[in-house]
Amino acid sequence: MSRTRATRSAAAALFVLAFGVSAAGCGSGPAEPTPPPTVSAASSAPAAPGAATALPASKPVRVRIPAAGVDAGPVLDLGLAADGTVEVPSVADADKIGWYDKGVTPGQTGPAVLIGHFDTVKGPAVLKNVSKVKVGDLVSVARADGKTAEFKVRALEQVDKSAFPTQKVYGNTDRPELRVITCGGELTGGHRPDNIILYADLVA
Repeated sequence: MSRTRATRSAAAALFVLAFGVSAAGCGSGPAEPTPPPTVSAASSAPAAPGAATALPASKPVRVRIPAAGVDAGPVLDLGLAADGTVEVPSVADADKIGWYDKGVTPGQTGPAVLIGHFDTVKGPAVLKNVSKVKVGDLVSVARADGKTAEFKVRALEQVDKSAFPTQKVYGNTDRPELRVITCGGELTGGHRPDNIILYADLVA
């Protein structure tokens, strides 16, 4: 593991642990609520026996998740908000996906993290069809260097934001992995109480 990657991953984990970030907090519910997405807690498969060769650092520029009808770009850079929480796309950018830039880029060794809205006050957003994604589906991330990192979904998880699995999502891994995070659950007080997390492994 390079010192740079280790430092970036450790820093990301420290910020998330320190502030209890659930990542992808949703805004108030839309005037016409979208049915809540749900995924089965048992939606998982064994890790692929051999991961593809890791790629050098290069920012993501476009994300495609065919099963969910997602073809989104450009990809936003997301850092940390003033209160130390992970930034999320603005309501104006609800049709885009963001990349958490304190971590690795998609294709590098480690967990790259993408974040997008399920819905906002304006209605359905970029990940509105996340519930259609199944284990084995592909997520393609086009990168600034012209390469495309192809990931296969290994697991889907729905968790209460108060029990967000920080280490599982942001902790160091010994191979290239991807997380895609959005909101889920029935609207409560204008907000969705859960996070839906897709875990995927680099396959090409």
